[in-house]
Amino acid sequence: MPAISSNDLKNGISLKIDGGLFSVVEFQHVKPGKGGAFVRTKLRNMRSGAVIERTYRADERLEQAIIDKRDMQYLYRDGADYMFMDQTTYDQVPVSAKSLGEAVNFLKETGTAILMLSDDEIIGVELPASVELLVSETEPGIQGDRVSGARKPATLETGYVVQVPLFVEPGEMIKVDTRSGDYITRA
Repeated sequence: MPAISSNDLKNGISLKIDGGLFSVVEFQHVKPGKGGAFVRTKLRNMRSGAVIERTYRADERLEQAIIDKRDMQYLYRDGADYMFMDQTTYDQVPVSAKSLGEAVNFLKETGTAILMLSDDEIIGVELPASVELLVSETEPGIQGDRVSGARKPATLETGYVVQVPLFVEPGEMIKVDTRSGDYITRA
């Protein structure tokens, strides 16, 4: 693995620290009037999402992790695994639901995602900002109930439940924000 100086840290850089993979969320180079300079960092664990704070001496060597981002297409679900196809090599890769995390709520067959790999281990998923999903089940809007901003639960084709406006009916396509899981608009 390549080494990087603590002076060269930038937001988003991946580091290998104590056997774990961390991404730099925030860093600050501090030069006090007395003593040596140091770098104060906030690091996010790429596997668990936990945020830690670490301080390093200026020009301390850190191990940079190489993250391979691959454009993949979701094909189908095979038992507990989700099958993806690499867009460049056409290899099929099984991915566990645990590795995908919340992304399973927004995966639609033939949809694309960017899988982040480190040493052939999937450590993260990047989805498009929004996806179009079919409303499979929702209760009908009650006639006369026109309270401004009223919402009702709707189950999507992936099994995810989202709050939608009263006018949305089963069988409609809606846009959902993949970052927050919120309803955006009709598709």
